[in-house]
Amino acid sequence: MPVLRLLKLHFRDAQIFWWIDAALAPLLEGDPDLAGIVRFERKRWGKPQHWPEMLRSIRWLRAQNFDLVIDLQCLARSGAFAWLARGKFLVGLDEVREGARGFYDLAVPRKSFHTHAVDWYLSVLPPLGVPADKNFDWLPERPEIAAAVNSKLKTQNSKLILLQPGARWKNKRWPVQHFAELVRALAKKFPAAHFAILGDRGDQPLGEIISQAAPEKVLNLCGATSLPEMIEWVRRCDLMITNDTGPMHAAAALGKPLVALFGPTEPRRTGPYGQLESVLRLDLPCSPCLKPDCAYEKTDECLRALSPALVLVRAEKLLA
Repeated sequence: MPVLRLLKLHFRDAQIFWWIDAALAPLLEGDPDLAGIVRFERKRWGKPQHWPEMLRSIRWLRAQNFDLVIDLQCLARSGAFAWLARGKFLVGLDEVREGARGFYDLAVPRKSFHTHAVDWYLSVLPPLGVPADKNFDWLPERPEIAAAVNSKLKTQNSKLILLQPGARWKNKRWPVQHFAELVRALAKKFPAAHFAILGDRGDQPLGEIISQAAPEKVLNLCGATSLPEMIEWVRRCDLMITNDTGPMHAAAALGKPLVALFGPTEPRRTGPYGQLESVLRLDLPCSPCLKPDCAYEKTDECLRALSPALVLVRAEKLLA
């Protein structure tokens, strides 16, 4: 998003299109800086009978005669589609994992192992003559969606605490029982506070367990919000307590108070941008391992040993 905002600020007359997985396209619909969205139907196009659709999409891309194509995913598929778009100049990230850099006219290296992903993305801009500053509005409000979110709140005046118990990697999930214990403690400390749980349908069982900790105060939204609605729930909250996952980055982008719970991943690379002080993690010999499966002698100890009492102390300071 920062790359999009700064490109549009510098090239004000540019027409910018975003190639994105169809499931994530609602995040960008109606964005003021985009001329259009190109949907990548990953699930459909995995089947041969839908390959003609994919070919039509590639032909459309080529027909646009793009002046510039930028690939910030540096995956084999993104690099290949970026190359097939046949733009005049193709820029990507110098990442070795899937060989995508072989498609690029310019591959921009990461300054160091610990360089944050957002700063790495922004580093593609100076070679294009675009200043990589912070002069942008990351996520403009969607008033209609914001109004719908407000209508679901049990009270407009109490503090709203968001919880994000899910994560793509299972070993990035703080134990759900810890979340439930934390809710009980926070509900006792802040009697007027209310809670909302974010997540997809697969997180519904986690939401149910947490909801039981304070049924009259918790709204389980797992599987019940669109991506734009998720953004507006985050915008409305007073505090978010979250695993290392997508909504955490939305909260950081909106400048919301955060407690970000980290285990196997490295916050300096992919933590909440501009809010690394919001990260809670334990200093174990195996962490961060950067692996989706735990091989430590005490399984998932990096998050299991992060106690609700420790998280409560940080949350109290932010809510005070």
